[in-house]
Amino acid sequence: MPAPEKRLSLTLIALSQVSIMALWFSASAIAPSLQAEFGISGEQVSLLTSAVQAGFVAGAVLSAFLGMADRIDPRRFIMASGLVAAVANLFILWVPPDSVSIVLLRFLTGLCMAGVYPVGMKLATSWAKGDLGLLVGILVAALTLGSSAPHLFNAFGGLEWRFTIISASLAAAVGSLLINLSKIGPNMAPSAPFNPRAALSAFSIPSLRLANFGYLGHMWELYAMWAWIGVFLDASFRLSMQDGDAGLWSRLAAFAVIGLGGAFGCLLAGGLADRLGRTTLTMAAMTVSGTCALVVGFFFGASPLLVFLICLIWGISIIADSAQFSASIAELSPRDRVGTMLTIQTATGFLLTLGAIHLMPYVVSMFGWTHAFAALAIGPFLGVIAMGRLRRHPDAIKMANGRR
Repeated sequence: MPAPEKRLSLTLIALSQVSIMALWFSASAIAPSLQAEFGISGEQVSLLTSAVQAGFVAGAVLSAFLGMADRIDPRRFIMASGLVAAVANLFILWVPPDSVSIVLLRFLTGLCMAGVYPVGMKLATSWAKGDLGLLVGILVAALTLGSSAPHLFNAFGGLEWRFTIISASLAAAVGSLLINLSKIGPNMAPSAPFNPRAALSAFSIPSLRLANFGYLGHMWELYAMWAWIGVFLDASFRLSMQDGDAGLWSRLAAFAVIGLGGAFGCLLAGGLADRLGRTTLTMAAMTVSGTCALVVGFFFGASPLLVFLICLIWGISIIADSAQFSASIAELSPRDRVGTMLTIQTATGFLLTLGAIHLMPYVVSMFGWTHAFAALAIGPFLGVIAMGRLRRHPDAIKMANGRR
């Protein structure tokens, strides 16, 4: 059993992440309501998510260049980032939903997320002792729950989308303050000296490069699915249910698929990866999720329960491997550059998601929901190839206590 201090700190870190990450999809979750009230287009819906991704990439590149994740107390970094993001999200209430202002506010929110998610992972790894996969799995489960929380807020708030924005902002502010009660674990390396070239190690070291390529395949699928699954479920349910019922149940289903299913997948995979190996787990998860992406569209308009169950399997598998890519980077990186390497990993991954998220409305308009998600399967199948190559690399012995 872990020491009480470790349990308490990890609990606080997870709660903080859950609360702050609610900001990520706070605007995307209310997209159906904004479309109904203001008639915003599919491209504008994409911008609500992609602006966050772009902001995150910009913030992560800046953080990596300055080595901020390895030079600043992670608790203070998370607190400051989360509070600014909460304020930016709240200002959505005072700008038109189809304006440039809302895009800029979402960009600022994403910029601040670069000081929350990867820094929280680094803080969690400072407590690792033979259980890195599980610890990072807990953090990604928190990310997943936080990202899906707006769908739950939106379900309770109905068409009053302002309820979702206010709830997410308040949750983020509380989480930002809560992180100060946690402690730094014994594995935190001394602060690294400033070296802007250090970030290049993420792709110059072969084993790190392969782990990052696997992560990129995973990310091509993940955020496009998260951004659009609520819209897909809403459209599918409306073909067999009354509009009011379809709206409520699709929001609850989206929360269950992303949040509950995703959190379960992260925790289950975290424990298994430490015993079975990182490459084994990631390759299996990407195979299942890629298959779901190929077939889920063929069930569009079918029984809501059947559609939900398929999406739930997808929600579990699509995020199950995420923590293990981060754990792999932490194990393969120089010890004093873990924060920077995790930041670069997430920056490149979220940069790639911009293409996938914006691809979806065009694919839907051309092929309909039956084939729309199939384009996302390309990522996980290429990711399987990258992780298979990493499995054969000599450095793979550093992962999961030699279990690859």
